[in-house]
Amino acid sequence: MSDSNFKLLCLVYILLALSVIVVVLILVRQHKKKRYAEVLDTLEREKNLIIDSNILNELNKVESMINSKEIENKYIEWKQRFDEIKNVDMPALTDYLIEIEDLFSSKKYKQIEPTLAKVELSIFHVKTKANYLLDEIKNLTLSEERNRETITKLKGKYRLIYNTYYENETTYSIIKKPIELQFETIEKLFSAFEIAMENNSFGEISKIIKALDDSINNLDVVMDEAPEIILLGTKLIPKKMIDVGNIYGKMRKDGFNLDYLSIEKNIDEAEKKIADVFDRLNVLNLEDSILELKVISSYFDNIYNDFDRERLARSEFNEIGSNISIKTKKLEQISDKLLSKMDELKKQYSISDLNIRNLNIDAVALRGIAEDYDMILKSAKQKAFPFSKLTKEMELINNRLTKIEDNLDESLRLISGYKEDEERAREQLEDIKAILKASKERINTYKLPVIPKQYYTELSEATEAINDMIKELENRPLDMETLNTRVDTARDLTLKLYKTTNSTVKTASMSEHAIVYGNRYRAINKQVDEGLTKAENLFFVGSFKASLEDALNAINLVEPGIHERLLKESKEES
Repeated sequence: MSDSNFKLLCLVYILLALSVIVVVLILVRQHKKKRYAEVLDTLEREKNLIIDSNILNELNKVESMINSKEIENKYIEWKQRFDEIKNVDMPALTDYLIEIEDLFSSKKYKQIEPTLAKVELSIFHVKTKANYLLDEIKNLTLSEERNRETITKLKGKYRLIYNTYYENETTYSIIKKPIELQFETIEKLFSAFEIAMENNSFGEISKIIKALDDSINNLDVVMDEAPEIILLGTKLIPKKMIDVGNIYGKMRKDGFNLDYLSIEKNIDEAEKKIADVFDRLNVLNLEDSILELKVISSYFDNIYNDFDRERLARSEFNEIGSNISIKTKKLEQISDKLLSKMDELKKQYSISDLNIRNLNIDAVALRGIAEDYDMILKSAKQKAFPFSKLTKEMELINNRLTKIEDNLDESLRLISGYKEDEERAREQLEDIKAILKASKERINTYKLPVIPKQYYTELSEATEAINDMIKELENRPLDMETLNTRVDTARDLTLKLYKTTNSTVKTASMSEHAIVYGNRYRAINKQVDEGLTKAENLFFVGSFKASLEDALNAINLVEPGIHERLLKESKEES
């Protein structure tokens, strides 16, 4: 491409770009112009809507209602505020809008935005003033309708209350006078309302409506709650108080101490509270009355539970007391018997000083329990304390008595155990002697060439232990701990001897049997002959175990497995 063509192409591109920019700027300006025009139209419309015919219509209504200085003053004030909006605020808004149009026409777009914001705020401010003024005026012009509507509702509610009262007049007889006085007051207020409405005394009307609303609502509460208050205060609670008082008097005559319940004082307090409730009821003040009466009623209900608890406590008191009396006498007899025989028992058995001291402590504790028991019985007869408290004291004594009973049972088991251990030791002595005799007979029955030295050693030990056991049984006082040790030693050594005897005889028998069995192989096997000869020599010197091993090893050369077979045969023979 030539240089001239290139320059021409660049110029074309530049012109196209400039054309696009111009078009965009024109479109942006047109868009802005359109937007500002729409904003101006909206602001103009909002300004024109600020003052409508409603305010003038409402002001005209107020003017026609003027029949007092109060309404006349309000009308003048509202008219002045309306004139200010109409003659001052509205022209100012018009000037602002004209200013924006001038800026728009002069294309001073940068100054339009802040001016628009100021105008929008001013329109909002004036519109708020106008709406607030209209609400104030309507509050008066519509007050008659609203007040009539409110009074109609109150009259309907009042008629329901009135009919309820005269349909159930006997129910409210106790407060007939204050209720009827309240009816008169309410009817006077209704009449006062009509007069105030005729005189357009709107300040007075609101007070009358408030008084009517309070009076009728309070009367509605009275109609709802008074029957329950009257029933509780005149019938239910007084009946409970009389019943509680009668039970209280009877139980006191029957020996119950009920001073801690303060029945008489609480009945007096209840009567005062009931009287206060009815004093307030006579002026139709029911605040917290039902709650107070229900608390009183609940209190007397709980008193019945207290009475039942005391009756049950006396029953338990008598039952536990009877058990304590019987058990104490029984344990005293056991304690006295043990202590009276203690000198004789000490000669027979070695009883520790601690055991004797514990018996004496238990005897003293039993006397203390008997004294405490008598004191509690005396308190019960004198009505010094309620049975609920006395029963707890009885339970404590019973716990102490149970502990002593356990101690005495342990002492009885200990002394009985001495006698049983002695008898058992004598029985075991005979059993041990029998085992020793069986051991001797067993060793002598099988004529062994030599009796092993171990046998004689164990025989000597077992015999000595038996003799020690016999000596211990002959000792007085008998020390059971030492005796039990002697019994265990003699028994263990005798059983050890018996086991050794059986093992020795069995091994010797198996060895002899193996040698006899192997003799059949002597002639055919020199090694067997030598092994059996060695086994015979060991047998005759008393080495029965070694003899058996050599005999089995020799035979095993010609007859493998002989050891297991001979062992099996030996077990079958035994």
